[in-house]
Amino acid sequence: MLRTISLSLFLILVSSCEKDEVLSPAFYACDDSLSNSLHPNSEQYSNLIQNIVNSGVPGMMLSVHDNENGYWSKAFGFADLASKIPLASCNITRVGSTVKTFTAVTILLLQEEGLLDIDDPITDYLSNADIRGLENASQSSIRQLLLHSSGIYNYIQNPQFQTASLNDLIKIWQPEELMSYARNKDSYFPPGTDVLYSNTNYILLGMIIEKVTGKAFFEVFKTKIFVPLGLSYTQFAATDPVPDGIIRGYVDLYSNLNLTNATYYSGWDYFTADGGLISNSYDLAIFMTQLFQGNLLSKESLNEMMSWKAPKGGYGDGFETFYGLGIFLIETAYGPAYLHSGDAVGYFASMVYFPEQEITISWAVNGNYGKVDEFTQSKEAMEKIFDTVLAE
Repeated sequence: MLRTISLSLFLILVSSCEKDEVLSPAFYACDDSLSNSLHPNSEQYSNLIQNIVNSGVPGMMLSVHDNENGYWSKAFGFADLASKIPLASCNITRVGSTVKTFTAVTILLLQEEGLLDIDDPITDYLSNADIRGLENASQSSIRQLLLHSSGIYNYIQNPQFQTASLNDLIKIWQPEELMSYARNKDSYFPPGTDVLYSNTNYILLGMIIEKVTGKAFFEVFKTKIFVPLGLSYTQFAATDPVPDGIIRGYVDLYSNLNLTNATYYSGWDYFTADGGLISNSYDLAIFMTQLFQGNLLSKESLNEMMSWKAPKGGYGDGFETFYGLGIFLIETAYGPAYLHSGDAVGYFASMVYFPEQEITISWAVNGNYGKVDEFTQSKEAMEKIFDTVLAE
């Protein structure tokens, strides 16, 4: 999930917390046989994670795939600081908005089945009650939701939502409660004229999936993606919001690496298709590899997914970035890369595919905000990871 909540407000509300519970190693036990220690670059990849964790990151898992050597995964640091449980690459974690790529793939698969057309107006599938008060919704197409080109207001940016969320950090939000913070708000631009990230788009896409299938959107994910790809570590939060075995998440409130446990905070995406995915770097690597090597969508659908559009406002001080359908293209020193990242309070994950090298890199950490972000999700941190994997 794209972070827009004020860190200063968050800091005030969670500056005091109860002592962490202590859990047994059995709580986090899983089949940790993913490392592929025979990979020729295993040592340098391991050193990379170790160095990042030694900077003060609670724990990090990294997965890499190339066609010659297959999958490699490793983790260092802790799954649980209070219990001193080492992190394993098979552990599960929150991966936030990486789910948007799963949502987009599901919509494109439904199009392949003839159940919808992404150029249809969303009013063909959603009722007036569904879209009431959402400026631009009645003029927007499914494609524009996927591309973030609808201009529909992002509910997370509403200061009233941020205050309500932070005043009750363990509240479990229902979809309509979230949507209420986008209703009766001005749109950002007319549909199709620009691109701007909005989580509201992906709540609506989840609703469309449910309308055309008659099933919960996350059950459709399971049937069409999780099971066919063998993503055995992947589930959706709606079925179990804080499942046994999920690693603890931490926030660096004061940018001094004095971490606060945030595992149970901010359950606003447990029932919507804009976040809420639980997985690990290994399953994310499988998903990205199979997707962009043509083993999930048809060639035509994959080409539609990669119909890139540049934001008129530029891309800030990060990578040059272009929007696709549930995916982004970034320009790197190693050529183009297809990327989606995800943020939840206490967690961050990113999945990247380099088409010229046919290499996938994914990583997940159980910490964010403050200095943790500098080491794990800044442009400089990402370049360090890319250099380690891709440099000759």
